[in-house]
Amino acid sequence: MPYKPKHPCMHPGCANLCDGKYCDEHRKIHPNGDRKSAAERGYGSKWQKARKRFLDKPENFFCLECKKEGVYTRATVVDHITPHRGDPRLFWDESNWQPLCKMHHDHKTFTEDRNPTYQY
Repeated sequence: MPYKPKHPCMHPGCANLCDGKYCDEHRKIHPNGDRKSAAERGYGSKWQKARKRFLDKPENFFCLECKKEGVYTRATVVDHITPHRGDPRLFWDESNWQPLCKMHHDHKTFTEDRNPTYQY
């Protein structure tokens, strides 16, 4: 019986061949390779309505990080300033939201949220 061919690991920049989504090296980093859907993580229709309402406010129209750089880019993402990690109180707290463009949100998520620094 033929085997299913291996494919590259899904971790950015990794070319190791594997059977699942991630190679042995990156499976530790991505323990939940089969992540829940957006709706299962709280980003369903209720979130989409709240997100639209938040981004339609004049004070939230532009990306905060782009404005700091003197560029005015339309905000398309509502970012949780402090990652909610599934906490519904923190998830729905609008004082924990900020408008960002996709580029700045992706950068913040990759650098700050996925690689937190703990201070004492």
